[in-house]
Amino acid sequence: METENKKIKIARLFFEMHKTLKRSMRRCFEDIGMTMPQSFVMGILVKSGEMKLTELSREMKLSNSTVSGIIDRLEKQQLVERTRSEKDKRIVHVKATHKFHELHDEFVDRAEKSFESLLDTATSEDMDIIINGLNVLGKILASSYKE
Repeated sequence: METENKKIKIARLFFEMHKTLKRSMRRCFEDIGMTMPQSFVMGILVKSGEMKLTELSREMKLSNSTVSGIIDRLEKQQLVERTRSEKDKRIVHVKATHKFHELHDEFVDRAEKSFESLLDTATSEDMDIIINGLNVLGKILASSYKE
């Protein structure tokens, strides 16, 4: 197989794996009543803590109005809290609620189990090969990606 064809095959395989993982995660999120975009918001808030809505929008690379709609739905589920700045009422802060933090560990556990089930048929040797291959791919991508 030519080098160019191998590169395209790698890209296609990576894309297919991404779709499979995304489908699996979507099912996991749906089980707890959360969409993928909502889960991205929550993941960012868990990592970063309280944020301005504009910062969250920038991080997600989405418009303020789109993120605000996502926040509206999360607020109805009592998973986030929105507050206005005392100094400047135009500034809106968003943070994960206590309720979300209580659910977070359960969700992480479910997500891990979902991912593990995808690899149930893999042998230990298969997993070693996958790990090594992904490490090689990660290094190649990191060395060729210049931002």
